[in-house]
Amino acid sequence: MRVIISGASGRMGTMLVRTVAQAKDATLVGATEREGSSAVGQDVGLLAGIPALDIQVCDSLAACDEADVLIDFTAPEACLNHAKVVAEKSMAMVIGTTGFDANQQAELDAILKHTPTVVAANYSVGVNLALNLIQQAAAVLNTDYDAEIYEAHHKHKVDAPSGTALAMGKALAAGRDVNFDDVAVYSREGITGAREVGTIGFSVVRGGNIVGDHKAMFIADEERIEINHFASDRMVFAKGAVRAASWLIDKPAGRYDMQDVLGLK
Repeated sequence: MRVIISGASGRMGTMLVRTVAQAKDATLVGATEREGSSAVGQDVGLLAGIPALDIQVCDSLAACDEADVLIDFTAPEACLNHAKVVAEKSMAMVIGTTGFDANQQAELDAILKHTPTVVAANYSVGVNLALNLIQQAAAVLNTDYDAEIYEAHHKHKVDAPSGTALAMGKALAAGRDVNFDDVAVYSREGITGAREVGTIGFSVVRGGNIVGDHKAMFIADEERIEINHFASDRMVFAKGAVRAASWLIDKPAGRYDMQDVLGLK
């Protein structure tokens, strides 16, 4: 499996470089960064803190060698541009980028409609097991249990709530067979009034170097059930993304997620 990594000098990018370099079934053949980045032209292995790989970072996906799959953890606009090249070159794509608005998401889906694609807010195996458990719990714990999603991340994260928190909310809504957008509550300030039955509340923390904490709470008058996940190293996300890329190689065109990769559906 020949892999290109976009955003290769970022926090996740360097983790992905290390993971692909160590993988038995994957070969890194390209790496990209935004135009004007100081990483362009540098050896991607050295940027990732490992021995040189003789692969220089490019400022364009089109300039990279031919590959089977692109792994993209960048930003929505950059990801959309990369998706166009992926579709033109008949590659597969693993997307960990979050923060798309509705129009961007629709554009991405249209671009990649003939492309094998895995899209996930979180590539941790543990998180995806948690999503499965949340949906099961929500099917049993009805609206007598108030539902809350808590998440905390490092101070550099630019979107909120996190993609994983939203995925937890959507799993919860699916378990209760309700429309997520109808029940999500993202902010509370001032005199908000009593909590509305059936809503899913979100709370967000940003600070320090927190890798990722997530919690789904089902709260009744008599008891509280919590499903938690705490990430201590970003390597867990990189390993999951490379696992997804390997799984995707022989799959037909379509949009998949980590629940598909892990056989949880």
